[in-house]
Amino acid sequence: MSRRQRSPAARRAAAAAGATAVVALAAACAGGQGPAAAARSANARTARPGPAARPAPRPALGSIGRYAVRQVRLGLAGPAGIGPDGSQVGPRDLPALVRYPTAAGGRRSAPQHAAGPFPLVVFAPGFLQCDGSYAHLLHAWASAGYVVAALTFPRTSCRPGAGADEADLRNQPGDVSFAIGRLLALSRHSHGPLAGLVNPRQVAVAGHSDGGDTVAALAGNACCTDHVVVAAIVLAGAEWPPLGGKYFGAGSPPTLFVQGSADPINPPWASMQLYQADITGVRYYLDVLGAGHLVPYEGGGAQERLVARVTIAFLDRYAAGQRSASASLIRRGNVAGVAKLVSGGALPSS
Repeated sequence: MSRRQRSPAARRAAAAAGATAVVALAAACAGGQGPAAAARSANARTARPGPAARPAPRPALGSIGRYAVRQVRLGLAGPAGIGPDGSQVGPRDLPALVRYPTAAGGRRSAPQHAAGPFPLVVFAPGFLQCDGSYAHLLHAWASAGYVVAALTFPRTSCRPGAGADEADLRNQPGDVSFAIGRLLALSRHSHGPLAGLVNPRQVAVAGHSDGGDTVAALAGNACCTDHVVVAAIVLAGAEWPPLGGKYFGAGSPPTLFVQGSADPINPPWASMQLYQADITGVRYYLDVLGAGHLVPYEGGGAQERLVARVTIAFLDRYAAGQRSASASLIRRGNVAGVAKLVSGGALPSS
């Protein structure tokens, strides 16, 4: 890693500072403990203990359509990146469309904040793609109880004038890490659409194609690892050689690799290379039979619905920590003639 690149922790610190400039934080004043309060405290120590306070209930997750979904667009300004000649360029414009769960309102009332906090999924689109291409998948995740933030990268997106520079992928792991920090900071604020919505201990990343390469590096490459990430989903992704580094060494988070068996752009061996880089960690490989490069992820057909169900079960188990989701993951990923889910380095049967 070049000295010019910031670590993920530094990027999150910068993101928190930037979020403070956008959303005002309320300051709380704490007074000292007076005699009456001290007496109450002493009495409390000698009084018979009452029932223990119950922890806040966890939000219900896992079922597509459980929640209504709202969305908000954020204009994030990331730190400088690295240009083709190695010099710093920036700042980087990183718009994000955030979909989040809400409690459905009545016929005359607007939807209300759902009781969170919810896990966060930050999504990286593929080359020349934007969030709209993945609307069905991202909406499904949000409706199942996830805050889903889809980024628009400055040099590889569908936006006119983006520059179409695939080599800029070298900066995208840092972009995602910065966005995570910014979103966590916004959730810590007392006001705003994301206030209190994100669980900072349940952060996942997902991406397709070049976006899959991006999150594979963020989750599992020594060059770019962000340890706040607890789970990753790589859709038709591969190693990105210019980044260097070793992929998926010890300590990498649980990862699901999804691959179409007939993908002509990202052939199965590319996903398999990542999947088998470390067979000691939690690694799953979903083989979507006969699928290509776009259809399993973009649109609302049968293969897209299968991918949505399997990825939600994976997120339930490894981002939200619901052990009971393991059975759903296995069941949803194994559909005769449609898909095969394997793990631990095992190969899907032909």
